[in-house]
Amino acid sequence: MIADGQGRAIAFQLAPGQAHELPDAVPLLDPLPGVPKWVVGDRGYTSHAFREHIWDRDARPAIPPRRHEAPVACPDWIYDNRNQVERLWARLKEWRAIATRYEKTAASFMGVLALAAALDGLKR
Repeated sequence: MIADGQGRAIAFQLAPGQAHELPDAVPLLDPLPGVPKWVVGDRGYTSHAFREHIWDRDARPAIPPRRHEAPVACPDWIYDNRNQVERLWARLKEWRAIATRYEKTAASFMGVLALAAALDGLKR
């Protein structure tokens, strides 16, 4: 999921439960209107190729390195906002159908997710 600085959902994509989400991050970034100044993510999105993709879009990555790599320069005030997506998920999971994955098909679940994200965006 991609959220803006206010914690509103911009884009999301459903990944298989057993697959990593990093391959889905690049297709989510490409159709964004405009150029974000920063792309903030947690350690799970650490990848040199992903960082290069962010730099190629004229944005700056704020993604911590792996534990055995050298630290990456990033202002603390930027990285402290990484929890916007986690807080967004917490608000969306207040919907029982999202928290329990009540919908059986991916299309139905994406519909409920889109509805919940739109209503959450209206409240904010």
